[in-house]
Formats: sequence, structure tokens, C-alpha cells
Amino acid sequence: MDRCALAHQYHQQGYSCAQSVAGAFADLTGWEPEQLFAAVGSFGGGVGGSHEELCGAVSGGLLVLGLLFPHTQGEDRDGKRQIYGLAKQFRQRFFETFGHTRCGDLLRARCGVSEKTTAAARLGLTAYCDIMVVTAVELLEALLREAA
Repeated sequence: MDRCALAHQYHQQGYSCAQSVAGAFADLTGWEPEQLFAAVGSFGGGVGGSHEELCGAVSGGLLVLGLLFPHTQGEDRDGKRQIYGLAKQFRQRFFETFGHTRCGDLLRARCGVSEKTTAAARLGLTAYCDIMVVTAVELLEALLREAA
């Protein structure tokens, strides 16, 4: 399955960056895409379309990490450390790729395709949010392979 292409397809259908990234991982989470879309529905556009907060592509990836590495017991300090560590790595890799993680900053930076956005180049993408969506999927897939 090409999750990057699937995420791009979702984005083209009108789903937010957060929904598109999360939905691309439905097969791994055990959730239906529609459930994932609902769970992150308010996170798109830097949280509710404000462009003030964390990029939706990152938010969608963080939801996926939380579902795949759940911390559900308060006293489980190792589980908490694990999910915090993975979340930090994912966010850091996104920052290293684009120089920002805040939606408005990313939109102003007009990030394009580079040697760090191979999925976007492969899919021939030029729109900023499309590039961030597929790159977030690509980064998350790499992180999940390493965490396995």
C-alpha cells in the first residue's frame, strides 16, 4: 500500500492535513478511516483552521502514534516515556525537514519539494500542504519501521 498516495488522495477529496495523514494509517490502527477523520477533525489548519498552532499533518501523525503505542495506565512510566519519545522524534524530523511545525509559519515559508521530501517528488506534488501531508506520512512510516 502506498500510504503517501492514499494521504494525498484524501487531501484532494477535501479532508484536512490531519485527517489525511491519520486516515492513511487506518490499516495499522484498527480504526476505520472515518473514525480517524472524526478523531482529528478539529486539528486541521493549525487547530480549527486558525493557522495559529501545530501543523495538522503533524497532529494526524501524533494521533497515529498514540493509537499504536498507547499509554493507558497512569503508573506506566515506561509507556509514557516511549510515546513521548516517539512523538518528540516525529515532530523533530518534521521540523528538520521544513524548518517549522506551526501551520502559519509553514504556509508563510512556502515549503517546496527538496531532497528531504522524496514522496512528494515521486508523486509530482507542488502545493505546500500536499507536500507536508505526504512527507509527514513518509516520516511516520520510517519512524514506525525503526520502532518495530
